[in-house]
Amino acid sequence: MNAEIYYVEDDLVIAESVKEYFLQRDMNVTILSSAAGAKEILLKKQPDMILLDWSLPDESGIMLCEWIRKRFAEEIPVLFLTVKGETADVVKGFGSGADDYLVKPFELEVLHSRVLAVLRRMRKPERRELYCDRICLDKKKTVVYAEEEEVSLTPLEYRVLLYLMEHKGQTVTRQRLLEEIWDVNGNYVNDNTLTVTMKRLREKFQNPACIKTVRSFGYRMEDTL
Repeated sequence: MNAEIYYVEDDLVIAESVKEYFLQRDMNVTILSSAAGAKEILLKKQPDMILLDWSLPDESGIMLCEWIRKRFAEEIPVLFLTVKGETADVVKGFGSGADDYLVKPFELEVLHSRVLAVLRRMRKPERRELYCDRICLDKKKTVVYAEEEEVSLTPLEYRVLLYLMEHKGQTVTRQRLLEEIWDVNGNYVNDNTLTVTMKRLREKFQNPACIKTVRSFGYRMEDTL
């Protein structure tokens, strides 16, 4: 099974052994040695699964797991790999949002089996809510919030924002947006209309840092907080 895995672990000996073993089984493991480094890369690209140590140099794995659940809901499965094997620790790990828990030392074959089992039972339902900094877009209700206050958008503004948020972290060309966003009557949106729409979107959200212009190319939305 091909999979992209992030392993948040500051013990590089353990991390490298896991990486080498999984690489031989068509699974790529990216090693991250701190919670801060994990958050930084997660905001740009999400993996199929996260392996997480409890004791990290900057904050606990429990806090990181809670952050992952708050930011990404149930999208990314998390498996704790830790020396903390007391019942209370295991309960706390699952309580923070973990999908599985394995106590060190562990056999690599067992870890691999656990990872396969978690990935098999994972379902990836379409996200109802999309976030970027303090902007929240509720796809089911078709409403947008900033700082929990509803922001009124035109249908065209909503479709532009939705497309950018669905492709958060990617630079979307103006041409691509023009191909994707037809108005409600099926009429093509011209380049000037797109420029005006982006200007109004920024104004309605008080020029948020998360909406970026890539000069002479297009736009990109990315978390900055």
